[in-house]
Amino acid sequence: MILCNLPVLLAERRLRVADLVRTTDISKSTLHRIYNDQTTRIEFDTLSKLCEVLDVTPGDILKYVPEEHNEEL
Repeated sequence: MILCNLPVLLAERRLRVADLVRTTDISKSTLHRIYNDQTTRIEFDTLSKLCEVLDVTPGDILKYVPEEHNEEL
């Protein structure tokens, strides 16, 4: 399973989704969907913009957790 680490990254930087809306051209609804829904898909251009603004790599935003460990989450 792929998990999104965006809430953690924003908390570490003391940022909100609204801050990303202002600094990117990513819509509020898209950012809220990524932030709140672990099963949503992320377009590569959206992922690229997030990486640029947060100065991270895709591996910092997305985390792979093997299926056998999902029950522990």
